[in-house]
Amino acid sequence: MAAARPTVNVRGVDGAAAGSLPLPAVFTAPIRTDVVEAIHKNMAKNKRQPYAVSNTAGMENSAHSWGTGRAVARIPRVGGGGTHRSGQAAGSNAARGAWMYSPTKVWRRWFVKINQAQRRYATASALAATAMPSLLLARGHRVEGLEEVPVVVNDSAESFTKTKEAVALLQAVKAYPDVVKVSNSRKVRAGVGKIRNRRHKQRRGPLVVYNEDKGIVKAFRNLPGVEIVSVHRLNLLQLAPGGHVGRFCIWTESAFKALDTIFGTYEKPSELKKGFSLPSVSLPSAKISQTDVTRIINSSEIQSAVRPVKSAATTKRPFTQKKNPLRNRGVLFRLNPYAQTAIRASIRQQKQHIDGKLKTDKREKKLPAGEAFLEQLHAP
Repeated sequence: MAAARPTVNVRGVDGAAAGSLPLPAVFTAPIRTDVVEAIHKNMAKNKRQPYAVSNTAGMENSAHSWGTGRAVARIPRVGGGGTHRSGQAAGSNAARGAWMYSPTKVWRRWFVKINQAQRRYATASALAATAMPSLLLARGHRVEGLEEVPVVVNDSAESFTKTKEAVALLQAVKAYPDVVKVSNSRKVRAGVGKIRNRRHKQRRGPLVVYNEDKGIVKAFRNLPGVEIVSVHRLNLLQLAPGGHVGRFCIWTESAFKALDTIFGTYEKPSELKKGFSLPSVSLPSAKISQTDVTRIINSSEIQSAVRPVKSAATTKRPFTQKKNPLRNRGVLFRLNPYAQTAIRASIRQQKQHIDGKLKTDKREKKLPAGEAFLEQLHAP
């Protein structure tokens, strides 16, 4: 299970605990990293923009073949003179500056349809992973100074409109080192991407989840690496960036309370997601509720129904190793009384077969094949 604590502290603006809330059931969902990775991969494809080369790229030239007699290949060549382009090969995908083989088209299958149940399952798994400190540390989040995860703050944070108020809140709950880490990780991208409107790269910081925007988006939007999302619009691309679970989340009190309504519990289905509940087919639950098997076996209910076992003192000889009924006829007949009748019938059938074969061998010698054919031919 992702989390074993029944309650989570609610912290005020000063970072002190000012109450507690029960842990929503979605945080106890099974963490399926394989499902999260597969769904994240397909969701990322739906953000792509189709691209293609021009239909006439590589063919806007006056190239024609020189024919034979010049001791050069008969590939089309660009005409003209006075520049090194004249005389160059064109008209073939093997030539420099010519058309490409199998050019890209905008009607390629860029977007992928994703099963709704799988998408909800992956979101629930990603949410459960946000309550595991080990997974947060594995992602690189600086959560060593936190008292517990997930972090829940008072609803007064939804009314923040100034960035300095947001910074003060993050410092109070000891989440600001993760923002500093993002700021220090900012660097110039390697490669040609730096001239394609994505010049810098940086890590991901906390994800602030709110219920109602009363200015909280404006307060947190300018902090490096900090992302803001509504609890009704939770996105797997933000909960598990890169397909890796364990995003550091900061919840407001009302958003934390709404999780049971959105994702449901193990007793009732979701009120907002039609047909979705945690123990449904799309979200498998535990096979047994009581994992202490020894306690189950030794319980009075089980022991009263179990056949009493004879002790070594009441038997004529001490217990020996359990015998194999496939090798020991005595054990076989105790387990299956009909086995003795079946074996005897098999022996009688085998004996009849042997007797019939002996009688056949004692018959008169048959004629050779040729003589038998002639005898049938001359028969009246």
